[in-house]
Amino acid sequence: MVKELLKHLFKKPATLKYPFEKRDPTRGMRGRPVWDIERCVGCELCVKDCPSGAIEMFGKGSKAEFKYHLERCVFCGWCEEVCPTNAIMSSEDYELARQNMAEMIIEFKRQ
Repeated sequence: MVKELLKHLFKKPATLKYPFEKRDPTRGMRGRPVWDIERCVGCELCVKDCPSGAIEMFGKGSKAEFKYHLERCVFCGWCEEVCPTNAIMSSEDYELARQNMAEMIIEFKRQ
């Protein structure tokens, strides 16, 4: 045991001092989905196919607006996959904890 202790005593730690040190997200990571509302045609495929019910749509067609419930999302990426116009993209945003539940609902509105 002493031999093992001495072997690792002067090695650099394997972990980071989070949140002061952060690692860059890996390529292809599925973070929080974001909508390009101008590309959205309001087809409702993302709403219908979301397994956790994290997406709500208000309005129809090109006037549709969305509420995204961050606390419900399982980050499966299915909304991004089924979108025919590529209006939904996964961001690299992974620090999603909030103090207030109201901040867990993100609205995407048209201009």
